[in-house]
Amino acid sequence: MQFDAKEFLFSLPGKVKPEAIDGLSTRFHFEIADSGSYTVALADGKLEVSEGLNGESSCTVKTSAESLGKLIKGDLNPMMAMMTGKLKISNPGEMMKYAKIFGLM
Repeated sequence: MQFDAKEFLFSLPGKVKPEAIDGLSTRFHFEIADSGSYTVALADGKLEVSEGLNGESSCTVKTSAESLGKLIKGDLNPMMAMMTGKLKISNPGEMMKYAKIFGLM
């Protein structure tokens, strides 16, 4: 069964603890090769996910649905994925800051 990147991203608001994002603000663009483009925006203690690349991102993540699924399950090492080109992150520091909050690690 193929990993559903869209379903995963749209499930984030229900998984993130409000206290974990209180006072934080960022915007991620996810470009999933075989699934589409999505924006994950965090502001005013709310996490919102939308289709398309909306606004200016603090970090852009480019990967495939398969690679994203493996990363989330822990079957693919993020550093190896970046070194082999399976994962491209425009601002790794920003991703590291939010990866745990989003349940990506």
